Amino acid sequence: MRRIKLTVAYDGTDYCGWQIQPNGITIEEVLNSALSRLTGQRVTVIGASRTDAGVHARGNVAVLDTESPIPPERFAHAVNPLLPEDIVVVKSEEVPEDWHPRYQDSVKTYEYRILNREMPDPLRRRDTWHVSFPLNLEKMRAAALCLTGEHDFRSFCSIHTGVKTTVRTIYKLDIKKSGDLIVIRIKGNGFLYNMVRIIAGTLTEVGRGFRSPEDVKCILESAERRLAGATAPPQGLILTDIEYGR
Repeated sequence: MRRIKLTVAYDGTDYCGWQIQPNGITIEEVLNSALSRLTGQRVTVIGASRTDAGVHARGNVAVLDTESPIPPERFAHAVNPLLPEDIVVVKSEEVPEDWHPRYQDSVKTYEYRILNREMPDPLRRRDTWHVSFPLNLEKMRAAALCLTGEHDFRSFCSIHTGVKTTVRTIYKLDIKKSGDLIVIRIKGNGFLYNMVRIIAGTLTEVGRGFRSPEDVKCILESAERRLAGATAPPQGLILTDIEYGR
């Protein structure tokens, strides 16, 4: 038996997230089906990040255990013809049998994309959040500085999060603009349920002038979800990369 690591990219628009569930088709379900057809055995992948409905990825990671003779580096090429066009395995490689994508030390990078212009662009509706009001980037960047480092992010996660600790470390939080596209890029050692989308929603409220940068520090220290901003919609969020072995 071998364990194969897959790096997976997908447009999550038409899926009910990563994890298998009864109310609709998911990325995990489609991968399991395609890999089972490829190997001739029942395959159940284990994913690193259980992205929500409508969220995208360029670098999510999953593993499968298989006795297939296909060379590890060829799995990506072999399975992609069996997948829909909105899911692509971009890389495959063998890892130790006890290697687990969720239990290794890792650094995750997310991008949240905002289309900041008066009118929406129908060609960008699947991968950006349209915000028609002008946003003050300098104020958003000042607020972002309050969030870098190790903090208790209880204020910036769903109230339904069931984790032992809400302490996480953000190594870097950049906000850049190119034309009418604003990209919030966050790199950290882990993220709570809806954490990036709540941060994006809160920073957007700062950019619109509804909150000050100093308010974000107070929100963080309060550990009260109700004080933070709205959860930004899913289509603007992309899991861009997971680095292991830091």
